[in-house]
Amino acid sequence: MGRAYQNRKDAIAKTSDKKAKVYSKYGREIYVCAKSGDPDPDLNATLRALIERARRDQVPTHVIDRAIEKAKGGGGEDFAQARYEGYGPNGTMLIVECLTDNPTRTFNEVRTAFGKAKAKLGNAGAVAHMFDHCAVFVFPADDEDAVLEALLTADVDVIDVESEGGMVTVLAKNTQYGEAKKAIVDAFDGVEFEVDEIQFVPQNTTALTGEDAEMFEKLVDALEDLDDVQKVFHSAEV
Repeated sequence: MGRAYQNRKDAIAKTSDKKAKVYSKYGREIYVCAKSGDPDPDLNATLRALIERARRDQVPTHVIDRAIEKAKGGGGEDFAQARYEGYGPNGTMLIVECLTDNPTRTFNEVRTAFGKAKAKLGNAGAVAHMFDHCAVFVFPADDEDAVLEALLTADVDVIDVESEGGMVTVLAKNTQYGEAKKAIVDAFDGVEFEVDEIQFVPQNTTALTGEDAEMFEKLVDALEDLDDVQKVFHSAEV
């Protein structure tokens, strides 16, 4: 495959303070998803998939339930999506996705994080063309041909399928997330996903070492520490 997907399990925080931030980000995302669609997960496939990811990332049930109940109540905050793109050390590329109730504040915070890491915030579209917007699935399986056959039979536009270490990684068009997931679930009874979401996957990656790697990690940590930042996608291999 040669391209890196982001496994949020690898970034789950170890400390209680970091965990609280993870819970808060999921709570906000679940709230927005439930408020903008149907708050019943049985009737809202996007919300259902989001809740499944939250549970895999060990988000407590009460955090999930509170966000849904808040969405059912009507009022509450109005969050808007915001996306920022930029360049890190050695030409690495980043896409930062946010949910914000104050775009000016969010922009300034993201810009400050880039500036402190001697990175450059770009204009909209600056690096997005160097990423593929994909549905990404990673799950235990040892026959990538069987996986590919199941997807093609369901008329899924497959970008890539790769098997390594007893795990299969599937990249499909982001617009066919639902169809791809259903094809996998139907073909492999009881399948449990390690990764199951829509991501920006870099077409090429850049290896970082030494000071470049340290500066890049500081940048990503600073961005992920911001309350409004939901996800950070990048092209770096550290």
